[in-house]
Amino acid sequence: MRMTNHKLRTRWDSLSAEELRDCQAHALRRYLTNHVVPFSGYYSELFRKEGIDPASIRSLENLERLPFSSKSSLISASDGTPRTRDFVLVPDEKILSRRPSTIARALYRGRAGVKTDFESEYRPILMTSTTGRSAEPVPFLYTQHDLDHLETTGRRLMEICDSRPDFRHFNLFPFAPHLAFWQAHYAGLGYNTFTLSTGGGKVMGTEGNVRLLGKIKPDALIGMPTFLYHVLQVAVEEGLECPNIQRIVLGGEKVPDGLRRKLKTLCAELGSGSVDIMATYGLTEAKMAWPECPSRDQDEPTGYHLYPDLGIVEVIDPDTGKVVGEGEPGEIVFTPLDSRGSVVLRYRTGDLISEGITYEPCPACGRKVPRLLGRISRVSDMRRLHIGKVKGTLVNFNDLEHVLDDLDGVGTWQIELRKRNDDPLDCDEILVHVAPTGRLSKDRLSKAISDRFSAATEIRPNRIEFHDAEDLRERHGVGIALKEEKVIDRREIDPIPQNSETTVSHHEPS
Repeated sequence: MRMTNHKLRTRWDSLSAEELRDCQAHALRRYLTNHVVPFSGYYSELFRKEGIDPASIRSLENLERLPFSSKSSLISASDGTPRTRDFVLVPDEKILSRRPSTIARALYRGRAGVKTDFESEYRPILMTSTTGRSAEPVPFLYTQHDLDHLETTGRRLMEICDSRPDFRHFNLFPFAPHLAFWQAHYAGLGYNTFTLSTGGGKVMGTEGNVRLLGKIKPDALIGMPTFLYHVLQVAVEEGLECPNIQRIVLGGEKVPDGLRRKLKTLCAELGSGSVDIMATYGLTEAKMAWPECPSRDQDEPTGYHLYPDLGIVEVIDPDTGKVVGEGEPGEIVFTPLDSRGSVVLRYRTGDLISEGITYEPCPACGRKVPRLLGRISRVSDMRRLHIGKVKGTLVNFNDLEHVLDDLDGVGTWQIELRKRNDDPLDCDEILVHVAPTGRLSKDRLSKAISDRFSAATEIRPNRIEFHDAEDLRERHGVGIALKEEKVIDRREIDPIPQNSETTVSHHEPS
C-alpha cells in the first residue's frame, strides 16, 4: 500500500478522521494477515498464544486487543542480548508460492523476476540501532522496501518543512547506524536536492563543519540541536558570514523555545534573515521521523505531522494502557502499516506527549493529517537524589532542561550529579556548569539560575560554575558523543532509604 506524497495529499489528506481510521484499520488487517503473523517468529507465536485471528482486526478499536511491545520485549531476559531475529519478517516460500498474487506475478514476470521482487521486499540490507544510553542497543533491519519508504518519508519531511529543490542542505547528523543520519540522507535523495552530509563532529570536527559552512553557505541546516548550536556559535566567534540560512531542522534531542531563540540570534549574527526552526520526532523502532511545519504566524509550533498510510499512532494512559481521547496527554504508541525487516506492533515508546493527538487541519500549512501536539518527555528513566535531610521532591529533568535553556544569559549548560566529597555514602550534590552570554554579571546570573532552578524543582544547586564556550563543548562531548551529554551522573548509585529520596526524570530519545 505504498503511496506517493501526491497520493497522500489527494487521498489521505481529504479524509475525515473517521474515514482515515477506517482506511488504517483495513490496511492493518491486510498487513497482519499477509506479512506479520505468517512471517514474524515473535508475533506468530504471540497471536497463537493470545488466540487472535488477524482477520478479525476490523477497526482501530480492535487494535487494543493486541498486547503492547516495549524495549524489554526486544531484549532477552536471560542474558540481555537483543532478540533481533525474532522480530524480523522471514518469508516462508511455501506460503508465498501458494498465493494467487504470486502465481499471477510469476506468469507476468517469470520465476526469476518474482524471486528478485521478494528479495527486494524481504532481504535485510541496512541496519540502524537504538543509541543504547538507557538500555542495551537494539539493531533494526531494513529491506529495500523499507528504504523506499525512508525515501518517501524523507521527501515528505522536506515538503512539510517547506524546503525548495534549489536549496543547499547541510546535514550535520553524526554518521552512524542511527535513524537521524539516514532519514536526512534519504530526504535529500527523495527530494532530489543537493545535500552535503558532513558526518557531524566525529568525522570532520567542529572546525571542519564550520569551514564547510562558510564555503557552502547553505540554505538549510539539519542536525542535533546542541551540536548545531556549537557550530553556529563558533562560526559567529570566527566572524563568518552565512546569509542564506532559511530553515533549520532538528532531531535527536528536545528543542525548547529558548534554544530556538538562541539559534535565530546566531543566524542573525551570521547575516541570515528570517529563519524557520522546526523539530522532528523520530523512532528507531518506527524507521521514520515526523516533522513540524514552519509555524511562522502561529504563536507556538503546530505539532509533528504524521504519515497515516505508513503507521498508526495511538496515545494511551501510561498507567492503565487505555487509549485516551483526542487532545489528551499520554504515552505515544506506534504500529507500522507496511514495514518489512524488523517489525514491532503497538510499541510503547516511553515518550509522553503533553497535548495528545489531533485530527484537525494544521493552522499553519492546512494539512489534514494527524498531528502530535505539545512537548515530548519520558514516562520513566527515573533517577534518585538523596539530598541530605531534605524532604523528597519529585523533580522532572525534562522540565528542568527547558527551564535552563529558556533562561536569558545562559548560552550552554550541563548539570552534574555527584556525591559530596566523592563519598558513595554521603549526600548527593547538584552542580550546574554554565557558559554565559550577554552582559549579566556572574552574581546576578547565578542568582537567576538558582531561583529558576528552585522554582522548577524546589531544590537549589549546590554550586554553579562558569566556563567558556570551548570548555562546555568538551564537557558535552561535541564531536565525540552521538548525543551531547547535558546531564552527567557521576554517582555510585546505592540503595536509598525510601523516606529520604528525590526522584529525577531525564529524557533520552530513542
